[in-house]
Amino acid sequence: MTNYRIISWNVNGIRAIHRKGFLEWFDSEKADIVSLQETKAHVDQLPKKLINIPNYNSYFNSAERKGYSGVVSYSSIEPNEVHNGMGIEKFDIEGRLQRLDFDDFSLINVYYPNGGMGDERLSYKLAFYDAFLDYVNDLRDRGFNLVICGDLNTAHKPIDLYHPKSNENVSGFLPIEREWVTKFLDNGYVDTFRMFNQEPYNYTWWSYRTKARDRNVGWRLDYFFVNEEFKDCVKSSTIMSDVMGSDHCPICLELEI
Repeated sequence: MTNYRIISWNVNGIRAIHRKGFLEWFDSEKADIVSLQETKAHVDQLPKKLINIPNYNSYFNSAERKGYSGVVSYSSIEPNEVHNGMGIEKFDIEGRLQRLDFDDFSLINVYYPNGGMGDERLSYKLAFYDAFLDYVNDLRDRGFNLVICGDLNTAHKPIDLYHPKSNENVSGFLPIEREWVTKFLDNGYVDTFRMFNQEPYNYTWWSYRTKARDRNVGWRLDYFFVNEEFKDCVKSSTIMSDVMGSDHCPICLELEI
C-alpha cells in the first residue's frame, strides 16, 4: 500500500501568504503534494525560497497578466509528466489549470473562474466549466484515475453556505452554476468531503470585508473530487479551517492505494 497526503489551498496571493509564515506551515504539514491556487505572481517575482523548497519539485502555471490568477504544485514525488492548461487559449492564458501525472493517478490543480464580475465573466466561467468537463471525461475515458482539487468558485448545495436563500442571485450560488456541479458529479465524479461529512457549517471561504470568519459565516468553495472508479482509495477528506493567512483555508485529501 502507498499512502498520499495532498493539500489544496487558495492562498489569495503566494507572496502575501509567504509573509504570513507559509513556509513554516508547509514544513510542519509534511504533505506529499501541496497545490495552491490564485498565486497572483510570475516565477521571476518570487523569492527563491518559494521556488526551491527542500525535498520538493515545484511546478508553476502563471497567468499572462501579472498579479492575477495562477496555480502552483509542490510535490515530493516527481511526476511522470506535467501539463499546463487544457489546450484552449482563452482559458490557458489565465493560468488556471495544471495536471501532474503520477503512476497511481493524475492530479489536476485548478482555479476555476469567478463569475461575479458581470455577465461576460459568468459566461466565461460556464464555458470554462463545460470545457473542463470535456477535458476530464476524455482523460478518464483514456484510463486515467483523477484527483481534482481547487477553488470551484461555486457552493453546490444550500448546506454549503451560511446564507443560501439570500445568495440565490449571487454568482457562486446561481442555479445555473449549481446545476453544472450536479451535472459534473452525475458524469461520474465524487465530492470527497461529502463521503465522510454530511454536517452543515463546514466552509472554506469567508469574506474579509465583514470579518465573516470570526462568526463562521462562510461558503464551501474548495473541493477534492475523484472519479467514481477511484473513490475506494480515498481514506479521508477534511477542511483545515484552523489554518489562517488567506480568505480561504486549506483542504486535505488522504489516499491509500
